[in-house]
Amino acid sequence: MSVKLNNPIWIMSSAYDKLSLDELIATSTSVGAQGIDLCVFRKDGTREDHTATHLSYEGFSVDDGKRLIDKFNANGLKLSVGAFENMIGGDPAERVKNQNHLLRLIRIAHLLGGDTNDVKVGTFVGYNHELGNELDGFQKNLEEYKRVFEPIVRYAEDLGVTIVYENCPMEGWRSSRYTSTYNNLPAVLAARKLMYALIPSPAHGEIYDPSHDIWQNTDPVEVMKQMDINRLKRIHVKTTRNLSTKARIEWGGMYPMQHVDAQLAEHAGVDIPKHDWDRHHYEAMLPGFGGTDNMDWNRFIDVLHSRGFDGPFEIENEARNSKDTGNLAATTQGFANCIRFLSPLLWELDVERGYAYKPSHELRHPSVQDIPEVTMEQLV
Repeated sequence: MSVKLNNPIWIMSSAYDKLSLDELIATSTSVGAQGIDLCVFRKDGTREDHTATHLSYEGFSVDDGKRLIDKFNANGLKLSVGAFENMIGGDPAERVKNQNHLLRLIRIAHLLGGDTNDVKVGTFVGYNHELGNELDGFQKNLEEYKRVFEPIVRYAEDLGVTIVYENCPMEGWRSSRYTSTYNNLPAVLAARKLMYALIPSPAHGEIYDPSHDIWQNTDPVEVMKQMDINRLKRIHVKTTRNLSTKARIEWGGMYPMQHVDAQLAEHAGVDIPKHDWDRHHYEAMLPGFGGTDNMDWNRFIDVLHSRGFDGPFEIENEARNSKDTGNLAATTQGFANCIRFLSPLLWELDVERGYAYKPSHELRHPSVQDIPEVTMEQLV
């Protein structure tokens, strides 16, 4: 199966954490995006990297939903919401707060039309290392995932909303003094297949980010060939340049670079991590901005179209030469150039406008009644 080229290109709002919602919308339209994946992290959350809160989530009402839909329609944009936290591990009190916040976002997505408006809810699953360190630790994490997410997915399905998991291993989420960098359950295709087998509901799927497989020496094209394409709802546009460094030779490509005593490492002439994310000898990039990388976007998009994927491509800007500069202009340049790079791959050629997106229908006002927020305690 193939599709006519017209995938929308969205912006993930984490790169614009200092902008208000109105400023974010104006910037998104100025670079030529067709939608925004609104990051709606907890304001009292403990995660510090790549977070933003672009929606007032407390007391979100039916009228708030109508106003937000009108605002996005006025600017020709679509939207989703998400917050990416550890749901099954880490501090027990924090994980419950994360779970309840995910339920809050599912309710908001429902008030925004849910699947009828393609408003998905993005999340991580996380990983429970206390279980993971036991015998059969991965199986125990799968069982904990089912225990936690089965009622969440059932709640989402009842409200006509789909949850989507991102495949980032979150390799720097814990101190580099830990041996393992596997910190998010759906980080590999096998895990995601097992998750869907445990919870067969259609109300959960995935955001696939090819950059995470590249540094794991896995070809994203082959991953897309093997996956259940019906589960794929979003593509994260981010890429990776694998580094040919001294540390890459010393530590190899199968396991993360490890932390040892700094004086011992210096005496031996061995590299150790400079920070918690310095484990796998790569740097994040945006396609089409600042050089070449280790991703074949032509093959990747060809296989997606051959399998019928017509959903959004969301640009997640964590690039060293763009978002990580801290320079707003460089961040926006990264987005604009990435859209130019993608447009011949995703859009048809228009006689007057060149490669151009053909707008689809506006967001519809759903016929929904207000419903109260729920907590995990009420669901289980």
